[in-house]
Amino acid sequence: MINLLGLIFISYLLGSIPNSIIISKMAKGIDIREHGSGNAGGTNVIRVLGFKLGLSVIFLDALKGALAVVVVARLFVGTMPFNNATPFDDLTVIQIIAGISAVIGHIWTIFAGFKGGKGIATAMGMLLFLITVDMLIAIGVFVLVVSISRYVSLGSIFAAISVPLALIIRENIFQVNIPGYHTLLPFIIILSCLVIFTHRKNIGRLLSGNESKFIFSRKKK
Repeated sequence: MINLLGLIFISYLLGSIPNSIIISKMAKGIDIREHGSGNAGGTNVIRVLGFKLGLSVIFLDALKGALAVVVVARLFVGTMPFNNATPFDDLTVIQIIAGISAVIGHIWTIFAGFKGGKGIATAMGMLLFLITVDMLIAIGVFVLVVSISRYVSLGSIFAAISVPLALIIRENIFQVNIPGYHTLLPFIIILSCLVIFTHRKNIGRLLSGNESKFIFSRKKK
């Protein structure tokens, strides 16, 4: 049990690193949460400080999820604190726990009053290593929805929904044998619901027509 708590705690701390707040303060001396949408995420950094800094934040946030499953999880291989009754090997189960812990850390970061981003980039970094094909489909959905609607939040919500749908369709309609499907699917549904939950205010603004559209520009003045 100590090993499980250690895995969760280290992954949570990794996910808690508030890249958007750090970069905005280092680059412009501001707290990104006091500008734009008030969200501590890469999209808001793009909106307020421009693409270069915003994309840097998105990359670093995705890296947190990737490092959780690639590096932190491997530190605990061979120390499973419980009987693994899933069809996954021990490493995959540990990676799932580590990745979700990192996403939770990003959303509720201990380093910024438990008010962080919405978890999209960190979840993307985690899932790219666990379900690569389905995550690439989700990224395609995100790009398509944002390109058409100019709503990043809507793209994020559709992407979150598309991940478990892609798993279900590939496994049950196209008869693709996805290892550990029945174990992986509930985790992905929970993670998708968590990401959608963090967009609850955006959903309200979308329904009322008050959500801000993302304006693509080369340079932030």
